[in-house]
Amino acid sequence: MAPNSAMPDEQVVVGEEIDHVRVVTLNRPKQLNAISPELVSLLATYLEKWEKDENAELVIIKGTGRAFCAGGDLRVFYDGRKTKDACLEVVYRYYWLCYHISTYKKTQVALVHGISMGGGAALMVPLKFSVVTEKTVFATPEASFGFHTDCGFSYYHSRLPGHLGEYLALTGGRLSGKEIVAAGLATHFVHSEKIGELEKRLISLNSGDENAIRSVLEEFSSEVMLDEESILNKQSTINECFSKDSVEEIIKSLEVEANKEGNRWIGAVVKGMKRSSPTALKITLKSVREGRSQTLAQCLKKDFRLTMNILRTTISEDMYEGIRALTIDKDNSPKWEPPSLDKVEDEKLELIFQPFEQNLELHIPESEESRWDGKYENSAYAVPN
Repeated sequence: MAPNSAMPDEQVVVGEEIDHVRVVTLNRPKQLNAISPELVSLLATYLEKWEKDENAELVIIKGTGRAFCAGGDLRVFYDGRKTKDACLEVVYRYYWLCYHISTYKKTQVALVHGISMGGGAALMVPLKFSVVTEKTVFATPEASFGFHTDCGFSYYHSRLPGHLGEYLALTGGRLSGKEIVAAGLATHFVHSEKIGELEKRLISLNSGDENAIRSVLEEFSSEVMLDEESILNKQSTINECFSKDSVEEIIKSLEVEANKEGNRWIGAVVKGMKRSSPTALKITLKSVREGRSQTLAQCLKKDFRLTMNILRTTISEDMYEGIRALTIDKDNSPKWEPPSLDKVEDEKLELIFQPFEQNLELHIPESEESRWDGKYENSAYAVPN
């Protein structure tokens, strides 16, 4: 079945079992397959079932329509703003699932045809094999609407070459399919007209053998040649600017570099950063920098704290204001509070990074025997005292 084939409207996730192969399709095309409570619940159910199924060897993940997965459903967050912890369950379940996807015991292949942004890219980046096309677009634009780079991306971004991770996290810069592979965020580039046939070949393998799968992917894939203007060819400038200790210093460094020949691209970068939430920019930089010395589990636990503090407006209401401006009123004129970087207090930033009480943290299993423990329904949030 081709990646963008029509699926029954009522099923937001469709699971297929074909001998030793399992295919899971995200099916909210009108919402760009954005992450919703039902999508997370169904996806987790399928993946746990198949990891425990001795007959399942290969899991293929794909999306319908023009997106693979556009990340969190911002309207779900916005609609829950006046109800205490309305989105806690979906946040907990998805971050918990992100850990299991990254450490999955069966061979996985993501067929990423279209938009793969924010938390949606957590279904692409950590997989053993991930295939992108000329229509794939990757970005982590969370700071632009008052949020932070979540779903483990303070871990993934901090491990990219040089300071490319800080660039992507702070600017929301987009990468094309070829750039995604060149940056190490996906494994293979395949032209979109071949994706349907590639999926058929993978299914016909009827095996999770990594060498056999790699051989098929290499047969279908094309060599990645970057355009001269690719942002990945600006790595030395990115390293020079985004290695600085603070967001203010990064912007100042960019403004200096912008005056040099061949750096016209920097103007749009600075403009975008200055339009983003000052609080979100500072949270994001601190999180990615901490991620350099943290494990994936530690980053996901940190992400949970940050997200819940942001949703609870512990230090700022910028996320709701950003979503309002971007998707509700669509005036693209958010009123950030505080309005400038120099007004963001370091003490408040430290506050939202502080650990929760142990029973209120995101619980990620520490042993293989209890690998699928720690679910939301067994957490302190769901079980009455």
